[in-house]
Amino acid sequence: LQAIYYEIGFIVSAALGLLFILLLPLVGLCFCMCRCCDNCGGEMHQRQKKNADCQRSCFATFLFVASLIIRQVVGVLCAYAANQHLTNQVRGAKKLVNSNFKDLKIFLNDTPAQIDYLVSQYNTTKDKALSDLNSKYFVLKGVTIRETKEALENVSVSVEVLQEGTERLHANLTDVKMHLSNTLNDSACSAAQAASTCNIIRNSLNQLNINANFSGLPGVSSQLAKVNDVLKIDLSSLVQKCNVFILLDIKNVLESIGSNITTFTKALPVQKILADLTIYLTQSEAYVQDYFPVVEQYDFYRWLGCLILCCMVVLILVFYYLGLLCGTCGYDKHASPTTRGCISNTGGNFLMAGVGFSFLFSWVLMIVVVLTFVTGGNLEKLVCEPFEDKTLFKVLDTPYLLNQHWKNYLSGILFKNPNINLTFEKVYSDCKENKGIYTSLHLEHLFNINEFLNISMYTEDVALKIEHIQINLSKIILLDEIGKESLLNFSSSGIEGINFAAYLTEINKSVTKVDLLSFANDLEARADQLPKGALENALKGHANNIRMIHNQQVVPLEQAMSTLNQSIRLLKRTSSELMVKVKNVISAVNAAQLLINNNASLVIVQETKKYMDTIVGYFEQYIEWVKESIAVEVAACKPIANVIDTAVDIFLCSYITDSVNTFWFGLGGSSIFLIPAIIFAVKLSKYYRRMDTEDVYDDTENGNNGYHKEHLYGIHNPVFT
Repeated sequence: LQAIYYEIGFIVSAALGLLFILLLPLVGLCFCMCRCCDNCGGEMHQRQKKNADCQRSCFATFLFVASLIIRQVVGVLCAYAANQHLTNQVRGAKKLVNSNFKDLKIFLNDTPAQIDYLVSQYNTTKDKALSDLNSKYFVLKGVTIRETKEALENVSVSVEVLQEGTERLHANLTDVKMHLSNTLNDSACSAAQAASTCNIIRNSLNQLNINANFSGLPGVSSQLAKVNDVLKIDLSSLVQKCNVFILLDIKNVLESIGSNITTFTKALPVQKILADLTIYLTQSEAYVQDYFPVVEQYDFYRWLGCLILCCMVVLILVFYYLGLLCGTCGYDKHASPTTRGCISNTGGNFLMAGVGFSFLFSWVLMIVVVLTFVTGGNLEKLVCEPFEDKTLFKVLDTPYLLNQHWKNYLSGILFKNPNINLTFEKVYSDCKENKGIYTSLHLEHLFNINEFLNISMYTEDVALKIEHIQINLSKIILLDEIGKESLLNFSSSGIEGINFAAYLTEINKSVTKVDLLSFANDLEARADQLPKGALENALKGHANNIRMIHNQQVVPLEQAMSTLNQSIRLLKRTSSELMVKVKNVISAVNAAQLLINNNASLVIVQETKKYMDTIVGYFEQYIEWVKESIAVEVAACKPIANVIDTAVDIFLCSYITDSVNTFWFGLGGSSIFLIPAIIFAVKLSKYYRRMDTEDVYDDTENGNNGYHKEHLYGIHNPVFT
């Protein structure tokens, strides 16, 4: 009953269409027989009326509007455009289908790689835990000693470089001054225009000298030798032995967690499911590729059939158009119905031919209209509109609809358990939002990741390992007397005796008394003030030579001075607190040794238990990240939603249904307007065709209207003869 109520509109419209199909050919047959009996306008006699011209004009206008404008624009063009649009979309559908298959292949191929990436990230978490674990234990490192050694080496090398560089720079600057002096002693400088400029340059030559003197700085070789002697003793090797026992057990637990996670990923039936889906996808793609040419061939037949239907309407339009054209152009208002011209008579015959073809083709057109209307209308109302507002999925999710024994059809198919609340609407919405297929299909009912990734069973293993740690450190000596003596020797290595003030004084000076680049630029500017000639060119050559000395010698010296500055300041800071640091280290070692000799194992176990919470926190974050990634990002099912959209929304609704609905609308409009066009054409043909007989009026009846006797106009009237 509900289905009948929903389909009542289609039923009524289809019934009217069937009535049209049955009645119009029958009416045409009766009309033809009636005209054969000289009735229904079949008699070739036209009665004259006062408003004949007005009626003819109205009938012609109505026929023109009904047959040409409305049917041509709304009918034939819509039907033809819809027919061509459907063909074009079918031809272009192959590219769209291939794109969907490509997306599905990427979806299937990327899923294993995504899972492998999740597993590989466990190593990052494990490395972070081990790194923090290492940093929590006391390990004595000679950081300060190594830094001191590096600083002393830098000082030694930098001082040597600076001493050699300043000597070479001094020699080059001396040569430059000598050559400049010789150039300025040239006779050209005695000229009035050049004398003042040459004197200024000659007075500035004293600035070309080095400013910093590194030759008097004391060396640091003795301090460097003492530090190297201290570094020959490994102060950290003994302490590292304390950590190896603890770290070994913790590493074993972490490795077991990693192996369990790897086992979990292998236990997932993902590979088998993806392999089956890949095979099915390949077969489906091959099937589509094989049968798509067949689809195109049948679509060509459909296109040709619809084109023939459009041509039927066009043929009727041609007859009506020719009838109106010939009738209007050949009509002579002064001619009597029996003496109308050939062109006018031909126009009337064309109109009657159009009427005849209208009766012949109308039922065929209406059959196609009814079939496409019922099909396209139901697809639009039952599939496309419900798909747009998702009510279609609600219908599919109706309990016991698709299977009378299953409450939820989709869960019954996937999990063999119809009681699981898995609906088409929810799956489609999740895939549309590009969620993971694990969440969309509720695959936790197939394999639950919470059971495999339960952090509690791993923390129990770690706690159990820690409780059974038994470490005996009583025989370990962290730092013997030789080591302590080496540390004391390091503190008295003589670093504090370095003359830092002398170093810093020279470092703060510039390499030369004047900036060589500025001097060279000034020299070149003054050379431009001189008259053109050999003196000007010689001075510019000296300026370029000074620039080259700056780039090749002064710049490296400035870099060496920067390195020396950093090293000297580091040594100065170290020397001020070196003795205090060494005493603190020795005190810390003695305290650690006392702890080891008494209750080191107990303290280590207690501290390790506290730190276990930090390690567990890392793995809890990792497990939550894995769960979130599997639920949302791994195997994101947007391609599946795209396939559904392509099949239903684009191909079925946009391509097929819209084209079918437009086609029946256009063709149906043309078929409906056949009825008024037939009436107007039959009426109008009377005014164009040549009649066998006509009405005759005398003068007293018509005056000057109608057709008159021969004596009025002197025209022979065969009726009076």
